[in-house]
Amino acid sequence: MSARPYPRFSRRRAAVALCAAAVLVTGGCSFGEPEPDPAGEPPTFPTPSVTPSAAGAEQQIAATVLAKGLKVPWGIAFLPDGGALVTERDTAKILKVGPESDPDGLKVTTVQTLDEVDAAGEGGLLGIAVSPAYDKDKTVFVYYSTAEDNRVAKLTLDGEPTPILTGIPLSGIHNGGRLAFGPDGYLYVTTGDASERGLAQQTRSLGGKILRITPAGKPAPGNPFPNSPVWSLGHRNVQGIAWDANKRLYATEFGQSRWDEINLIRPGQNYGWPEIEGQEENSGGGAANDKFAEPLVVWPTAESSCSGAAVVERVLVAACLRGERLWTVELTAAGGVLGQPRPLLTGEFGRLRTAVVAPDGSLWISTSNHDGRGDPAPDDDRIIRLVFSGGTAGRS
Repeated sequence: MSARPYPRFSRRRAAVALCAAAVLVTGGCSFGEPEPDPAGEPPTFPTPSVTPSAAGAEQQIAATVLAKGLKVPWGIAFLPDGGALVTERDTAKILKVGPESDPDGLKVTTVQTLDEVDAAGEGGLLGIAVSPAYDKDKTVFVYYSTAEDNRVAKLTLDGEPTPILTGIPLSGIHNGGRLAFGPDGYLYVTTGDASERGLAQQTRSLGGKILRITPAGKPAPGNPFPNSPVWSLGHRNVQGIAWDANKRLYATEFGQSRWDEINLIRPGQNYGWPEIEGQEENSGGGAANDKFAEPLVVWPTAESSCSGAAVVERVLVAACLRGERLWTVELTAAGGVLGQPRPLLTGEFGRLRTAVVAPDGSLWISTSNHDGRGDPAPDDDRIIRLVFSGGTAGRS
């Protein structure tokens, strides 16, 4: 059963900490300081701001700003050396963050700028994924907007991108853009309906879909539609995907004006857009229920509008833009929801775009306050590292 809307929670830091600790620790998921790197000492992080929980000092959340002064950091993907590649949507830059440190946090360097990117509206340089065989092939995959379409390309750093999938519908809004390699070794691509609602229901269109392709850009073996990259359809605008330990795929989805969703994604399933939004029209059974998959969680758009997603053990974390918070959802062994989702960092850092689990088990999130809809602070945009310490928390 999908979770229903919840009352607004207090924005006091103590209450936020309590909610986070209750969900993440009770769910068997905890973060701790990483062990030293085998090659030497770990990076020197800035002094974290620590928030004690209302239940006592034994549970604390440490939020460390790793990088600041960025402009709409959109995608984050980690390299084998522990550093991260970060895309900036509007500048079309690929940045490297860490693993080296400087007095302000992790060292940030510009790797390259992609000249083909046409940043307009919600388009630009969006998702990024590092090849699972990076040690051998040195290949990185990016999703970006041009003047004609959205596309996926591969490149070696500081080299020219080679498009592998083109013709993804383009608009000023609803461009999707998340890239991630799944546990099966194939590349998953999220797309939006590009403000043409009907595209989401057209299997021949790449709009409003989750796609599954090979590193060469071809439809992956086992896709549900013959000779098609389409993995699932009926999506309005998916910007977050993540897998649990049992290789189940979850996706965040922007609704129109009433409900935003988290969906459990299965191959070939139709998630209803534009026929339904959220759950209410589809709750009475009958033909609609047979045709469209039920969302796992729904929230009012004002409290969510979630973009990036990550799964840490059995907790799904969604980074929300309009809702200016992380939502944490404890997952059951069968892939359902246990209890009510809980908010974290409500209003603390503004609009949140991306959530990703780092190699050391910590959680990295990015802000999106320079995207034209936020209220930037002097240090924005930022990449923030979250660690839970004290009590039962340990290295994830």
